[in-house]
Formats: sequence, C-alpha cells, structure tokens
Amino acid sequence: MLRQNDYILKDVINKLLKEYKLTDKLKEIKIIETWPKVVGKIIAKHTTGIYVRNKKLYITLDNAAVREELHYAKSKLLKSLNKAAGGDIEDIFFR
Repeated sequence: MLRQNDYILKDVINKLLKEYKLTDKLKEIKIIETWPKVVGKIIAKHTTGIYVRNKKLYITLDNAAVREELHYAKSKLLKSLNKAAGGDIEDIFFR
C-alpha cells in the first residue's frame, strides 16, 4: 500500500524525462537502434552515419546503388521505423 509520500518509480522517471525534455531524444535513439533491424544486415553494413534532427532522419551510405534503392522505398521505411520504434519521424534523407 502506498503512503502519501510514496511514488511509483515509472511515474517519477516519466515525469523527469518530460521535465528535462528527454522524451524526444529517447525516441531518436530508439529510431537509430531500430535502423539495422528494419533494413537488414546488408544495408546496415553500408550505413556509415545516422542521426535525427528536427524529426528528420539523415542516413549516410557508402554505396550509391543502395542509396537509390532506399530512396524508392522511403515511405515504406518511414512507416516501418516509426512503427517499430514508436517514433514520429516525418522524413528520411539519404546522403
């Protein structure tokens, strides 16, 4: 039974994350960690850089053919990443 000054740890952590505006950063990290699972090992090997800025995902690839193929599958990738990571990425840019 909870006393008046007892708190549930989950609620305290969520409140801290919200207070320090870290929830968006955690979502970004989850998106980055999910990338290899969504695209597979082969494409993940060609990924040399990945970051999120302003709800946009930037992917740096070392192969032009892979970059072009991913560009065609952009909308599907966007949906898959957001679903798998619970994120709210609006667009993906390949470099």
